[in-house]
Amino acid sequence: MWRLLMIVLFVPMLSWAKSTEMSWLDNRFRVDPTIKQVSFLVYREKTSQAVTLVRPDGTKYYAWEHPENVAWYEENGMDIISIENPMPGPWQAIGKITPQNKVKILSNLTLNVDSLPTKLYQSESLKFTARLLQDGKPLVLRDFLNRIKLNVTFTPYLANEKNLVKEARPLAEVLGTFEDNGEGLDEIAADGVFTVNLPINVKPGKYWVRIQSRNGVFLRTVEQDVLVYPSPIRASFTQGRNENQSHSMSIDTEAGTIKTGSLAAHIEQVNPDKITSVTQAQSDHDDEKLYFDLPNSYIPGKNTWTGWIYATDMATDRPLKFFLGKHSYGVTEPIDLKAVYEARIKAEVAQRRIEEQEKVEEERADARKWFWIYVAVGNLLIIILIFAGIFGWKKIKAVKAQKAASPKSEKLSMPPPPKV
Repeated sequence: MWRLLMIVLFVPMLSWAKSTEMSWLDNRFRVDPTIKQVSFLVYREKTSQAVTLVRPDGTKYYAWEHPENVAWYEENGMDIISIENPMPGPWQAIGKITPQNKVKILSNLTLNVDSLPTKLYQSESLKFTARLLQDGKPLVLRDFLNRIKLNVTFTPYLANEKNLVKEARPLAEVLGTFEDNGEGLDEIAADGVFTVNLPINVKPGKYWVRIQSRNGVFLRTVEQDVLVYPSPIRASFTQGRNENQSHSMSIDTEAGTIKTGSLAAHIEQVNPDKITSVTQAQSDHDDEKLYFDLPNSYIPGKNTWTGWIYATDMATDRPLKFFLGKHSYGVTEPIDLKAVYEARIKAEVAQRRIEEQEKVEEERADARKWFWIYVAVGNLLIIILIFAGIFGWKKIKAVKAQKAASPKSEKLSMPPPPKV
């Protein structure tokens, strides 16, 4: 009797398990009609190419060719394919998929994002989280989570943005990237909770905030409009003039925006020797401003300081954190005015000597130049005179020779007139 009961109870379970396993042998899987979104994790051989995904009606999807409702992420040994509104029925993945790897299906994935405060301040920084859920429960599949990259973008708000051509639409600016790695502000790695330290580094105004996947692991976009107001915090650093005077920090607030007594500051200074000093201060219970001194190491060279201001918004009681950025200031060696003056006089005297020497050298060079010009001209005149004398002497000699060679004519005399 007990044996019969055991057979009745366990045989259906074993047969179900076998039929489920058999349905995976050819990498087929069924999508239920109620599923609005599904992601396939396909593990394949390391050196193989991306799989081909076949719809129930026979249509094929490829990593390089698929419709807009499909997001395809490909890497060595894995494909992650996400589909919005998939066709119900049996799907198939064709490729070098081993029985040990197979295909994992993630259905009904939703991205749950914290709502940003509708009023943000320029230069503030806040912790912002998003959660990836499957059927309403946190997704903790590390292979999937490690490949998700979520960006937070701010785009200037335009009521008719969708009606504009692409070239006329305002450009989105990426302000942060979510991480689920257990580092920074993220608390636990691969727990499905993504965290970003979001700096509001945009000009005041109205913006569309979009959270979306940047690498195509899955298709999700969450939008929200927010207002960014000018920073209500003004911080001023004053450098000490000498080693006996401290630096000072002054923090002022916009009237009616910051809760009295809520100001606190954390300042880090780094001197040229790479030594860091930390100063912290907070305001009194009824103060809207904060003043405090900072140490002055007075070491010559480049010094830097950076810091954070903490406060509470008066209207919403929301905690605020402002990053002051990184700033530098220089410290020079003490100046001996008398030595500087004497050094300047010596330098001027030396410079005059150099200029006088250069002038003498120029005059000498000019004199040598004209001397050689005179010598050349004189020699040329002498050569011309010599050639002229030789030419004239030869000419005279030739004339004399010509006269000597010609016959002498007899001189005829007239007879005397006859006498009458």
